[in-house]
Amino acid sequence: MMDSHKQLFPLLSLFLILYLSGQTVLQAEARHHRPTRLFVFGDSYADTGNIRKGVANSWKDPYGITFPGKPAGRFSDGRVLTDYIAKYLKVKSPIPYRLRKMMPHHLKYGMNFAFGGTGVFNTLVSLPNMTTQINFLQQLIKDKVYNALDLSKSVALVSVAGNDYSHYLQTNGSVEGFPSFVASVVNQTATNLIRIKGLGVEKIVVGALQPLGCLPQVTVSTTFQSCNATSNALVLLHNTLLNQAVTGLNQETKDRSAFLILNLYDSFLSVLNHPSTHNIRNKLKPCCVGVSSEYSCGSVDNNNNVKKYRVCDDPKSAFFWDLVHPTQAGWHAVYNKLRTMNALQQIHY
Repeated sequence: MMDSHKQLFPLLSLFLILYLSGQTVLQAEARHHRPTRLFVFGDSYADTGNIRKGVANSWKDPYGITFPGKPAGRFSDGRVLTDYIAKYLKVKSPIPYRLRKMMPHHLKYGMNFAFGGTGVFNTLVSLPNMTTQINFLQQLIKDKVYNALDLSKSVALVSVAGNDYSHYLQTNGSVEGFPSFVASVVNQTATNLIRIKGLGVEKIVVGALQPLGCLPQVTVSTTFQSCNATSNALVLLHNTLLNQAVTGLNQETKDRSAFLILNLYDSFLSVLNHPSTHNIRNKLKPCCVGVSSEYSCGSVDNNNNVKKYRVCDDPKSAFFWDLVHPTQAGWHAVYNKLRTMNALQQIHY
């Protein structure tokens, strides 16, 4: 009898060790499971078709020439930031809010509420700002389109790409008042992040501001030869305040990593400073431009339907598509850089 007890004890110990290690693995998997939905808020860097046809150039040729082969509402020749974040999460790019009733089978992947031209505040375009975009999700939750479990397995992507600053400057905002306006934009962004988290979204990823001084609409003054250091210095103020705000928000959450900044500033500059590494030949010169300053990419003469834009021979060799937006190749290069910077790993939880 004693011998059988001696034999039984090691077996029980082994079983206990295996059981506990199995529990540890399960707990680790629970902590680091892959999100199954992506909710997107923001502007044209993230919009995949929310603006109606006829309102924006994103629905005109030659937008979408690379993907899906025709205009589809993206402000590029192809895929944009949203598509690459979805790719990283291994989910389908979420359906635009405007199309939610036409494609109900896509609701399970999340939803894209981003509208090109918008900001955290109202801008020159009369489209939903970010507060209203978050209201859309809140209403869908009330309507039981998404429940608490859905939200707990989701990630939010928040794009704040500078439309608030364009609006400020276009409405005669003063240079002296700019720093305090930057602070108000960041404060409103933080308020938006808190709201999204409060709705039950597990992880919120917010884009740092890209180097606005490198956008073709700025570098055109140097015939696309160099970035504007003054504009980029103002961007660094925004990003510094955003870093401080997000650090503060994380200190107030249990896991201390609910909010994550996507470093678009460094990733953009890294690609622009080493374009050949990413097979980019034209780093600042846009691929698609108007034939003169009064026209833009996608412009057509209303009288005779003649194209008033030029497109480069190879969009894959250009970083910028038009005066503001990257090409698909540009976004892909930025995405690859973010991956090598390990900037995306924390999206998993």
